Amino acid sequence: MRFDKIEFTAAYGTSKQLPPSKETEIVFSGRSNVGKSSLINKVFNRKNLARVSSVPGKTITVNFFKGDGVYFVDLPGYGYAKREQSEKKRWAELMEGYFQSGRNIKLVIQLIDMRHAPSADDMTMLNFLRESGIPFVIALTKCDKLNKTETEKRRAELLEELADYSEIKTIEFSSVKGTGVEEVKAEIIRAANGEEK
Repeated sequence: MRFDKIEFTAAYGTSKQLPPSKETEIVFSGRSNVGKSSLINKVFNRKNLARVSSVPGKTITVNFFKGDGVYFVDLPGYGYAKREQSEKKRWAELMEGYFQSGRNIKLVIQLIDMRHAPSADDMTMLNFLRESGIPFVIALTKCDKLNKTETEKRRAELLEELADYSEIKTIEFSSVKGTGVEEVKAEIIRAANGEEK
């Protein structure tokens, strides 16, 4: 797969606007400010493919990118406390509409900030993915912000925090140092090719 062959195609703010799912979709999901845009830009080696915002909760649309025979889908971040109630309701409707519209989802890359324990929203998302039978991996973002001692501590804690998901592949990721980029690419290629884990 060519990771340099990708372009933004469309953004949708309501589930009714979503197009039918005809090709393989690889999805990026995570809470607001988890580093989703940075991960996408790093994986595809582009500076502004996905817009990086200093304001959490900025992405409130489902963004589609056409790749090499695959659609990449950037979901709006969840868990931003300051978002208006009406926006939270729209987000929930949009997510429900996306996942329940019979889409050809081959993989969800679920982002969790490695520095902190998974939030209640993170756990809800992990539970949803498992119950829905959607294949997923966990990208532990911002690993570069931890020193060696903190990294070891968080690795041990994550074994307990994600004990119910011990069979799920986790990838430590840094958009600054490039840690985990090749692993994420390998998971995308495997899913796009229809290979089982």
